[in-house]
Amino acid sequence: MDAIQTQAVSFDVGGTLIEPCPSVGSIYAAVAADNGFPSLPSQQIDQQFREAWQRKEDFQYTEPAWLEVVVQSFHELLPREACESLFPKIYRRFTQADVWRVHDDVPATLDDLAGRGFRLALISNWDNRLRPLLNELKLASFFETVTISCEVGFTKPSSIPFEQTLKKLGLSPEAMVHVGDSRHEDINGAEAAGITGILIRRDHPPGTRCVATLSQLSSILVEDW
Repeated sequence: MDAIQTQAVSFDVGGTLIEPCPSVGSIYAAVAADNGFPSLPSQQIDQQFREAWQRKEDFQYTEPAWLEVVVQSFHELLPREACESLFPKIYRRFTQADVWRVHDDVPATLDDLAGRGFRLALISNWDNRLRPLLNELKLASFFETVTISCEVGFTKPSSIPFEQTLKKLGLSPEAMVHVGDSRHEDINGAEAAGITGILIRRDHPPGTRCVATLSQLSSILVEDW
């Protein structure tokens, strides 16, 4: 991959920096077991969650929207009434650091980029649980600015979250790159704002504007001073 001159790097969060651990299905099943619904199959819940997530359109990251995902994840396992009872507990569970894993390459990469003078930002489709979670995971201090869809009223791939980040940083699009795991939300959204997008695919070999680990960023980003 050719070197890219830049002053700032923005990152997606879910799937890029962190992921649920051990899995969404395991966490849903554990909450259900703690509340009177034991031995639900976590793998089936995982599969139904993935299917629900793939079907989503114009997801607004509100509690009612998340409730529908939970209901679909427990399809044929629990009635809707049970899902509605469990939902507040499931929703709160994902505010806790112990159900999230920070990818191994994240701390060293952020340290390296910050040490080289890059300005760091986050641009995420998320809800109001993100800022406290970033503090719990000890990630918040790395980032100069955080742009969250629930606060700006637009979700990626809209260009607006990217444009607002540029405005906060006082930079032109050419001075920033964005790194994320979704070609649709991250790469298309960044490019709509005139920003170079870098796709991370941890299960794929690297390619043109695609990396397999965040540690590869250090070799392709050139400071633009």
